Amino acid sequence: MNDVASPRPGVLALICALLLPPLGTFLVRGLGLAFWVTVLLTLVGWLPGVVFALLVMLRPEIMPRG
Repeated sequence: MNDVASPRPGVLALICALLLPPLGTFLVRGLGLAFWVTVLLTLVGWLPGVVFALLVMLRPEIMPRG
């Protein structure tokens, strides 16, 4: 078991991820690869952007900070 607690996104960041996925990703992960992937997926469609943003925010090991 890992004793290191990972930071959890706040309520504001989760609401932003639902309304504007790149903003939610930016608030939690910064201006990295995950942000740009979220921007591209949101341009394709709102739902793919939201799903990816929530995945990145709730499971940070999916995409490393960069």
